[in-house]
Amino acid sequence: MNGILLVDKPMGWTSHDVVAKLRHHLRIRKIGHAGTLDPMATGLLVLLIGNATKVSQYITNQDKTYEGTLCLGQETDSYDGEGEVVAIHEIHASEEEIRRCAQQFLGDQWQLPPMFSAKKVNGQPLYKLARKGETIEREPRLAKIYEFLIHDISLPHVTFTVACSKGTYVRTLAHDMGQKLSCGAYLSQLRRTKTGNFRLDRAVILEHLLGMEYNEIEHCLLAITDIL
Repeated sequence: MNGILLVDKPMGWTSHDVVAKLRHHLRIRKIGHAGTLDPMATGLLVLLIGNATKVSQYITNQDKTYEGTLCLGQETDSYDGEGEVVAIHEIHASEEEIRRCAQQFLGDQWQLPPMFSAKKVNGQPLYKLARKGETIEREPRLAKIYEFLIHDISLPHVTFTVACSKGTYVRTLAHDMGQKLSCGAYLSQLRRTKTGNFRLDRAVILEHLLGMEYNEIEHCLLAITDIL
């Protein structure tokens, strides 16, 4: 089996969990993914099977699009809804100020990776240190925001769509927006809808995949040429 499999990842699963489950289901070792999704995030996870693993770096480097919700007025240690609340603030920002603030993030910017992330420092994932209560210095990384659209504002919740470069931490974007608005914010929901030319509407729900036979899954595969 060789090809690209688009999976709609459910909440609560790590990207590695999905890979491991399908390795077991298909009895194939050569399966990888092109771009991690946090456990709380859902949506498009691009899996590479067999010879398709050769294009992993190419797909990982593609731009991404997400739909999400941020919650104003609170900060968490992980910058998302899975962390502990560390600060609560009153929200004084108007709808106009919130929309204007989002536009300030367009273009290149430096992001500080959150401690609760899979990024490794000296071979150690940051989240393992964070779980021990440790905080270390991290090098900022360059991200680019192509589009940051605010859809609905029903305080404290704000729904949005963001198109960004690979490696962008949307959790950090939510946190930084809260800092600019002087009321704090964390990411409460996130769903990836696009990676490069791959779109979520072509993905198969993981539960459905696990109920399919080998030959049925083969029919879901995309060829490597589909990335061009």
